[in-house]
Amino acid sequence: MRFPRPLVPGILIRRYKRFLADVRLADGAEVTAHCPNSGSMRSCNEPGRPVLLSRSSNENRKLAYTWEMIRMGRVWVGINTSLPNRIVRQAIEEGRISELGEYPEIRSEVPFGKASRVDLLLQGPGAPCYVEVKNVSLVEKEIAYFPDSVTARGTKHLRELAARVRQGDRAVMFYLVQRSDGRVFRPADHIDPIYGKALRRALRAGVEILVYRARVSPRGVVIDGKIPYEIPVLSP
Repeated sequence: MRFPRPLVPGILIRRYKRFLADVRLADGAEVTAHCPNSGSMRSCNEPGRPVLLSRSSNENRKLAYTWEMIRMGRVWVGINTSLPNRIVRQAIEEGRISELGEYPEIRSEVPFGKASRVDLLLQGPGAPCYVEVKNVSLVEKEIAYFPDSVTARGTKHLRELAARVRQGDRAVMFYLVQRSDGRVFRPADHIDPIYGKALRRALRAGVEILVYRARVSPRGVVIDGKIPYEIPVLSP
């Protein structure tokens, strides 16, 4: 996925109220940008770091700028959680996700479960495939973790995917790591142990896990390749 126009550089002053961020632009002006991320943004929320913003052409929009990425050390980290669904869908359509290449029809945001919508529904010969996509921005010592904060909604999605498998469908939990320094994926049991347990139950039920890493740059976000995952055995 390429950005339609050049991003605007700045320096992060602070992120607050979850969805707001103050940024100092190159000319010294300070703006408030929309932060499209409801998580804690642990490991990618440090004041003083370079950031890149997109600017909307909609003059009626309250906040003209949207925070897209932050520079952490050697890598850009994509923090916009509205992008992964589009990125993954495009990669599937282009045949770059081999595990999901046999479905000619793709639909987005399809109702399923109890008042939920699955991110992608893939259809073709045989059973349909339900795909839930999660953005991963937390990396510690080259380990990519999800979630970065407690997520009851994420746990609910795992239960609903497991229910689809029990009904004879295929279900995939797809984690997109929006930074290139994550070498392996693990559930963040130290942050949300309930989610970690739900993920293990979903795996036992037949839900599949796919973890792909993205190359994030000022030009865009492109899926770079698959990385392994580890599901440590929990202590009794």
